[in-house]
Amino acid sequence: MASEIFLLNISGQDKPGLTSSLTGVLAEYDAKVLDIGQANIHETLSLGILFKIESGKKSAAVLKDLLFKAYELGIKAKFTPISLGDYEHWVSLQGKNRYIVTILGERLAAEQISKVTKVISEKNLNIDSIKRLTGRLSLVKEEEYPRASIQLSIRGQITDKAEFTEKFMQISHDLDVDIAFQEDNIYRRNRRLVCFDMDSTLIQTEVIDELAELAGVGEEVKTITETAMQGEIDFNESFIRRMKLLKGLSEDVLHDVAINLPITKGAKRLIDTLKSYGFKTAILSGGFTYFGHYLQKEFGIDYVYANQLEIKDGVLTGNYLGDIVNGEKKAEYLQEIANKEGIHINQTIAVGDGANDLPMLNLAGLGIAFHAKPKVKNNAQSSISSIGLDGVLYLLGYHDRHIDLLH
Repeated sequence: MASEIFLLNISGQDKPGLTSSLTGVLAEYDAKVLDIGQANIHETLSLGILFKIESGKKSAAVLKDLLFKAYELGIKAKFTPISLGDYEHWVSLQGKNRYIVTILGERLAAEQISKVTKVISEKNLNIDSIKRLTGRLSLVKEEEYPRASIQLSIRGQITDKAEFTEKFMQISHDLDVDIAFQEDNIYRRNRRLVCFDMDSTLIQTEVIDELAELAGVGEEVKTITETAMQGEIDFNESFIRRMKLLKGLSEDVLHDVAINLPITKGAKRLIDTLKSYGFKTAILSGGFTYFGHYLQKEFGIDYVYANQLEIKDGVLTGNYLGDIVNGEKKAEYLQEIANKEGIHINQTIAVGDGANDLPMLNLAGLGIAFHAKPKVKNNAQSSISSIGLDGVLYLLGYHDRHIDLLH
């Protein structure tokens, strides 16, 4: 028996029972639903149903009854015939070359979205869906921590990913917005381990600089720290030089520094959510274990790898114990934890801001440069510079309702 394919588009005021009523009509005529999708914006519904129906009397009758039902419900109905060839072509594209583009900012303007979608269009890519991940912002009440994110699911063939991401980076720089580009594969939907740098990532300070201030060598150490973070000198060399300058500092000051650490905005919301969803978490830091373990207790973090200060007779000796945790060590520890937990490396995320974070950012399935130096942003897979650390959740595809239900 010959059949016809129709796309039914519904628009109008949303109301309970609307989808049930329309699919009920289709059921009466034994129609087969091939695809269905719905979106609601400000209580206005947009619903699409692609269905197959027997040709002849059935197809004519179902269209008439659907129009009548739409009239009863006070909504608009539009029918588009779809050829079998077009439908089969659409089927052949499914599951292939899918990507996710996430746009993040304090607020999103039309210009930012326009520029991003123009790049997508120029590459002949289709946008399959657009989803808002953040709650609606009030126009009357001032938000203490404004943030906005939308996620675009796109499909098509990308011949030069580097050129594609370079264009996004330029938009990000020009319009103060974060744009993350990821392959939409099984690993993206099943991340299980998140590793954080500590200084200037989980906390908004470089602890070694604070210790140096208390030791009276603040400017000297700060200069070395900045040079190392920019990647201008070797991390090991900079670490040894800075440690020597801390010689003689009393152990008593460590506790005072720890309890006053400035936690990065969004860090608690992020880690609490990750724990609730079963993620493993780790601190991989070129800083010190004393502060890493303090944060571990505060947040319930699973692993801490950092440098251990040598302390004798209640004062810092200017030396350290064990290996220096540099960029290469961070990457080694990321792989070690993944192996121990039975997690594929592509299921891991690394977050950091400095040049010594690049090895782990590039090894992880998703590397995120967080409020990072230009060299790091330019060499990382993704970056977040416009909002807090909980922006990581939007790159994972979580909606605010998935997050706020837990808190």
